[in-house]
Amino acid sequence: MHIFFSLKSYGMLEIPLQYNHIVQAAIYNAIEPELAAFLHEKGYQSGNRIFKLFVFSRLMGRFDISKEKNMISFNEGIKLIISSPVDEFCQSVANGLLTKGCIRLGNNDVEVEKMMVQQLKVEAEQVVLRTLSPVVAYSTFLRPDGRKYTCYFQPGEPDFDPLIENNLRRKYQAFFGKEAPAGVVKVRRLGQVRQHVMSYKGTVVKGCSGRLAVTGPVELLQMAVDAGIGSKNSQGFGCVEIVERRFIK
Repeated sequence: MHIFFSLKSYGMLEIPLQYNHIVQAAIYNAIEPELAAFLHEKGYQSGNRIFKLFVFSRLMGRFDISKEKNMISFNEGIKLIISSPVDEFCQSVANGLLTKGCIRLGNNDVEVEKMMVQQLKVEAEQVVLRTLSPVVAYSTFLRPDGRKYTCYFQPGEPDFDPLIENNLRRKYQAFFGKEAPAGVVKVRRLGQVRQHVMSYKGTVVKGCSGRLAVTGPVELLQMAVDAGIGSKNSQGFGCVEIVERRFIK
């Protein structure tokens, strides 16, 4: 389920350029304390993996960037999309923001002007998605000296599709408590896909944005739409919307 928020700043909204953790904190502050504690401390488990099962978009609107200050400024209306397959979470974040009437982004109070809820339903084993925040797929390896290092992958690279599929299967198992349906997930870039090098609380994160043609079991595609595609969804990566429900191969 996607929740679309229209936000209005009291004057210019200026926040750090790498602001994902600020939006994430605002979401946790908006939901009920018990739910926030559950997500923060436990979450939904699949084996040794824990998922928060929510995702959010980048802040969308007209903006200016100050590279010298490493800040981004929004001058007019702002759009934010939050999505989750968990009804309790969606109800909590919607009620919380509507009741408060504002969302706290850094040192700024931003008015919640409008809200719209929409269920983006996957109807076939193929769909075209547009990213609302960059998609992240990665693996962690060990160097010969025992130190860890991370490799990030892009659509079209051999490791990308298996990482996306395994991630979706784990989310499905964590949410429904059973194995996901059989079937292979494939991702194909449509047109230009932009590469991003970002930072989350000081950690470098690499991802991509653009239009993606995705095939696979309907249940896994629906999980991608609702909970996000790829990793680090609750940090603001992998939020998508449906552009077309079918595409020509």
